[in-house]
Amino acid sequence: MAVETRPWPTELRLAKDRKALTVTFDTGESYALDAEYLRVMSPSAEVQGHSPDERKTVPGKRQVAILEVHPIGNYAVRLVFDDLHSTGIYSWDYFAELGRDRAAKWQFYLDELASKGLSRDPPARR
Repeated sequence: MAVETRPWPTELRLAKDRKALTVTFDTGESYALDAEYLRVMSPSAEVQGHSPDERKTVPGKRQVAILEVHPIGNYAVRLVFDDLHSTGIYSWDYFAELGRDRAAKWQFYLDELASKGLSRDPPARR
């Protein structure tokens, strides 16, 4: 019986400009995940809801940055964004999924924005 091995992170590196987090796994996979992508795909109930039909489309996050990365046990991290969103717990498996499925997930997000008449850009300040 084959034992399924789950990817384990060997490095998390926050870019100097805080606009991306690179996650490298012991499988050799490495993903540079934009802060905007991580924010709009947050695993928090605030974004994901408690069922698929409760999922929220989060607009206006093109300029978002990651302020802090907090370890949660040895299985995840909590990211704090500069819009003060901080309730998403990103597991290692979720980071791997976000990296592997980035093109499809990002296109789904862009299609959601378009269908709802929303923008990636934050509202103009008056």
